[in-house]
Amino acid sequence: MNKLILSTLIILTSLASCNNYGQLKVIADLPNSLAENSGLVTYNDSTVWVVEDGGNKDEIYQVNLNGEILKSLEVKNGKNHDWEDLTKDTSGNLYIADIGNNANDRKNLVILKLPNPTIEPGDKIDAEKIELYYPDQKKFPPKKDAFFYDSEAIFHHGNQLYIVTKNRSKSFTGEAHIYSVPDTKGNYEAKLVGSFTPCKDWKTCQITSIDISPKGDKIIALSYGKLFIFTDFTWDDFTKGNMQEIDLGARSQLESVCFLNDNTLLISDEKSHGEGGNLYTYSLK
Repeated sequence: MNKLILSTLIILTSLASCNNYGQLKVIADLPNSLAENSGLVTYNDSTVWVVEDGGNKDEIYQVNLNGEILKSLEVKNGKNHDWEDLTKDTSGNLYIADIGNNANDRKNLVILKLPNPTIEPGDKIDAEKIELYYPDQKKFPPKKDAFFYDSEAIFHHGNQLYIVTKNRSKSFTGEAHIYSVPDTKGNYEAKLVGSFTPCKDWKTCQITSIDISPKGDKIIALSYGKLFIFTDFTWDDFTKGNMQEIDLGARSQLESVCFLNDNTLLISDEKSHGEGGNLYTYSLK
């Protein structure tokens, strides 16, 4: 085969593999300034609010579905130690999960509670602190086979915030723990609600985000390439319902999921190794 043709085929194959989004539909290329996006939430309009993880600014961003930043708000009294997810309640309050804990050694875990950012007139927004600790963690860090205390996933239901942990233990079992804390300012011992094992492959089974549908009848957990859909559950341990596993066919660093409406998800990934940094949609069948 002609060397030029062979080289061209190799390049095209490489590009195709870099742009393998599986079942996800790309709707926007997020700005480079949001390359480390880690949380999404919507307010029933054509925009999404975004945060980045640790090492980035103490700011939240309103982005339209073309990927353009419309507004940024500095969060007062809320340093970004490791912001890892967003959720909101029925009153419009926004919650930032500052509970990223890769090394399992943090003692300053907090969820920041903000008023509805869509009606904030200025360029700064106040934060109240919901401080928490896990009652079953005794060492900081624990042994590496008990690295259960990182988390990148929260959602709100009733008057509680639900936290789902990201398993970093060695050897990897896939087990994720579920905790809850009240949604009001204070310092709380998180309540261990239950646990579940989405799957056992560490590359695709670590939970990176979670959300509950507007009707409250579906909970979606995201990992690096899969969705786990919970239905037919009762509170407060939603894992006792049915769980459906969907392989998205994408293997980028998927970090965030939220419901755009009852049947459509918004999903984003970090930009890493020249791929990702996009906003996607996924339609629930």
